[in-house]
Amino acid sequence: MDEHVAFVEPGVDDRGWSRTRMWAEEQVGDGRPVDAAERLRGGWTSEMRRLRVGGPGAPRWFVLRSFVEPFFVRHAEALLTREADVLRLLARSDVPVAGFRAVDATARYCDHPSLLMTLLPGTVRLGEQDAGLRTELLARQLVGIHRVSVPADARPRAYEPWTSPERVSPPGATERLHLWQRAVDVIRRDPPDHRACFLHRDFHPGNVLFSGHGADTRITGVVDWVETSWGPADLDVAHCSTALALLHGPEEAMRLAELYVAAGGVLSSDPSAHLYWRVLDALAFSNVEKVARPWRELGHTHLTTALLTSRLEDYLHALLRRYG
Repeated sequence: MDEHVAFVEPGVDDRGWSRTRMWAEEQVGDGRPVDAAERLRGGWTSEMRRLRVGGPGAPRWFVLRSFVEPFFVRHAEALLTREADVLRLLARSDVPVAGFRAVDATARYCDHPSLLMTLLPGTVRLGEQDAGLRTELLARQLVGIHRVSVPADARPRAYEPWTSPERVSPPGATERLHLWQRAVDVIRRDPPDHRACFLHRDFHPGNVLFSGHGADTRITGVVDWVETSWGPADLDVAHCSTALALLHGPEEAMRLAELYVAAGGVLSSDPSAHLYWRVLDALAFSNVEKVARPWRELGHTHLTTALLTSRLEDYLHALLRRYG
């Protein structure tokens, strides 16, 4: 099952989001009602709904992101403001993104901090069928993102690392503790010098929409821009590679950087620097449950903790062997 799994709420259930629904209707305009809502699964930071807006003519479709967990509510103003700014910026680019409609980043009018945007076509695809082809498309899409021209005064914040040597906790059941120690030693240094560019910062198969099959497969949307940053292209490649390693194994993950360069992307010419960024991201997923739960919600129940941990360790081993 390779798409956002959704369930239709009976009618439009207002529990917990009545003010947000009214706000969304006001942003759409012309007195059009939200006459259907679907909860979308597959994420873990926010509550997502697909909204159908009725009225004269064909229905219109939107996506509503709301932060409801206390941690993300505290950071919602920065996260949602950043995403709104990025959607407006990328509307003038070739990157396929949702159209920005409205944002209430401080929940002044909504039940929770919320962002309203247009619905993109396509589905999330995480299965094995056409996985290699999708990796090629992901690599080319990343090159396009990194080539986005951003005025100096409009650049997003500098990237933030998602782990450090002191914060890495190897899995308790691992039999490869020496591997983890070697990997942690890789990031016991200052960040390498790099040429900075525009980063998605959370680019992975779960944040990309596809349509078509086989040779007709294409990317129809890139979503979830709340972590957009300014930093090394290697870091976006690293993050997507980690996800590919967990989903499909280390062989697919190791292909991405090669495909990215073949598509015109530029990575660090220093193997030790490239290794730093790759390992820095991989170690941020020492707790694989962070991604396992939303992937299982999308139907991929075979992605057990044991399988994901084994794939992550195999990926770290492959990185150290190639670049170490």
